[in-house]
Amino acid sequence: MRSERRERACDILRHGMSYQEILYSVDDRVATITLNRPDKLNAWTMTMSEEVRAAMFEAEADDEVRVIVFTGAGRGFCAGADMSMLGGIVEKGVSQQTQDELHSTEEPRRDDIRPDFNRKYTYFPSIRKPIIGAINGPAAGLGFILALYCDVRLASDTAKFNSAFARRGLIAEYGVAWLLPKIVGAGHALDILLSARSVEASEALRIGLVSRVYGSIAFPGEVKTYARELAHNVSPRSMAVIKQQLYDGHFQTLLEATAHAEKEMIQSLQSEDFKEGVAHFVEKRPAQFKGQ
Repeated sequence: MRSERRERACDILRHGMSYQEILYSVDDRVATITLNRPDKLNAWTMTMSEEVRAAMFEAEADDEVRVIVFTGAGRGFCAGADMSMLGGIVEKGVSQQTQDELHSTEEPRRDDIRPDFNRKYTYFPSIRKPIIGAINGPAAGLGFILALYCDVRLASDTAKFNSAFARRGLIAEYGVAWLLPKIVGAGHALDILLSARSVEASEALRIGLVSRVYGSIAFPGEVKTYARELAHNVSPRSMAVIKQQLYDGHFQTLLEATAHAEKEMIQSLQSEDFKEGVAHFVEKRPAQFKGQ
C-alpha cells in the first residue's frame, strides 16, 4: 500500500496528474498550495499528504517558482487528522500499514539533504525555496505540525494553534518536540504541548510562533505582497543557501557553521546573483536575479 502511494505521488510530479484534495497554482513567481477540504476544516488525509508532498516537489523543480505559499481553503488552515483515520485505529488497532506510515521515509532527492529532513513531514526544510505558511484559521494536531515546518508563518487574526496531542492520549508527534522549542523556547513549548490548549493569534505573535498577524480581510493581500517581495527583490540563490544554513545550523557548532559560511561566501562572491545585486543597487533599478 505504501509503495502504491509513493508511486502515485511520483506520477503526479512526473505527469501533472490532477490533484484531488489540494489546489495548486503559480502566479507571478509564487506557487500556492491550498488544502482543499473546507467543509472539513481541511482535515488531513493520506491523499492530502501525498498531494502536498508532490506539489512541494513540483514547485521546487519549477524554475518559474521562487516562493511557495502554503494555506487552507475556507475558514481553517488544517484541523488535524481526519477523525475517520483516528477512529479506524481505535476500532481495529495499530495495523502494519499504520506502523509503516509512521516510519515513512523516501530516497534522498539530493546528496546534501540530511536524513533528519527526509522523514514524514520533516521534508519541508529540504525544499530549496522559502515556504510561507499562511495560517488563515485553526491549525490543530497535524495542522499545527505543518505550520511549524513552514519557514515563515504569517497569521490571520482568526488563526488558532493547538497541538491537541495530550488531549487525545497521544505524544508530541513527527519531531515537534525538537522543533517547537527552537521556535518559541522550551518554556512556551512545554506549556503548549502539555496543556494542548488553544493559542490565539495575538499570543502566537507575542511568543514568536508567528512573524506577523493581519486582519482577516487584509490577510490574503498581505501574504501575496510578502511573497512577491521575496520572489522579485531577493536572490533565489541566496534564499536557498540561507535556508539550508539555518536548518543545518541546528546540528552544527559555531565553528562548523562559521566554516561553512566562509565556503558559501566565496561561492556567493563568484555568482551571477552577486554581480546583479551590486549592479541593480548602483544603477538604482529593480533587480533581475536569475538564481545563478
